[in-house]
Amino acid sequence: MNIDVEKLSLRELTSLLNAAEQRKQLLSSRRPVAVVRKAVIALAAQHGYTIEELYGDLPAAEVSGKKRGSRRKLGKVAPKYRDPDNKRNTWSGRGRMPRWLAQKTKHGRSVTDFLIPGLARPTASKSGAIGQKKIVRQG
Repeated sequence: MNIDVEKLSLRELTSLLNAAEQRKQLLSSRRPVAVVRKAVIALAAQHGYTIEELYGDLPAAEVSGKKRGSRRKLGKVAPKYRDPDNKRNTWSGRGRMPRWLAQKTKHGRSVTDFLIPGLARPTASKSGAIGQKKIVRQG
């Protein structure tokens, strides 16, 4: 953490000094980690447990109390778009458009110009007939 003290006002410097002094008092009043660790191990042993039995089996997310949502992993998809200048630059059409393609479309070319011939069709556009009436002939 870098704080440029040259740019701080008198009020900001005073509050920084007070916060630093409070933090220093907190850190100096705490017992060392090694001492606390020994006390915790002794307490667990006194009740017939080991630390591994108490905390070793749980994943880190459960120990800290935070739950993590599961995400569905999408399968791999063959590339639809390829850069003619660099054949290693490909894009499947999923996710954010890569920089190389965004740069080339910004200069007037179309995304469909980069489709891999014979393998790919353009990604479906989202401009459908939402909210428009559809006429269906009966009879």
